[in-house]
Amino acid sequence: MFTGLVQATGTIERVQGGVRLRWAASEGGWSAHDLALGESVAVDGVCLTVAERFSDGFRADVSDETLRRSTLAARAERRGAVNLEPALRLADRLGGHLVSGHVDGLGTVLAVAAEGESWRLDLAWQDPAYGRYVCDKASVCVNGISLTVAGCSPDGASFWIAVIPHTWRGTTLQGLRQGDGVNLEADLLAKYTERLLAGGAQPDLDRAWLAEHGWQA
Repeated sequence: MFTGLVQATGTIERVQGGVRLRWAASEGGWSAHDLALGESVAVDGVCLTVAERFSDGFRADVSDETLRRSTLAARAERRGAVNLEPALRLADRLGGHLVSGHVDGLGTVLAVAAEGESWRLDLAWQDPAYGRYVCDKASVCVNGISLTVAGCSPDGASFWIAVIPHTWRGTTLQGLRQGDGVNLEADLLAKYTERLLAGGAQPDLDRAWLAEHGWQA
């Protein structure tokens, strides 16, 4: 589990059986030296497991499924920049929102524009059905970054985000251009709520729970 608060950036490249991550030059903070074998790391919003450590990064095994459902393959082919975050500790502050590191779908950058001292980032789900999880002021994870929806289309399939200078400077958002692909993960709470209200696999139990808490099933 992660928070969507990026702790470092790095570069990704394809290697035999997976990918290799290298830390970008930075002063202090979290680094490859803090990693342990088997640890989970969010790489552009994708939860990967440390399979081998190096002085400047680590190697992770990546399944074909993960490569198909995310931008990692495209990033790795050109040794692109990625956002990095260690797994959340139970004692940590939840400064962003709960992020699983399981990408729901891909998005496309519609536009990037400066607005005063901040930036406006317009995005669209490649599968419009995921728009049902988007509403004004909802949380969304974009390339591993916890962001807040500033506005959206009626169906939520397209939306925009106001990016503050700190986030812009400390992540790979500044490298996005119109037409680029991004990894998107919808708010976990929205998905669980949908599942519960839909009845799930145990409709009688769900209806009883809803009735107990004042809802009409």
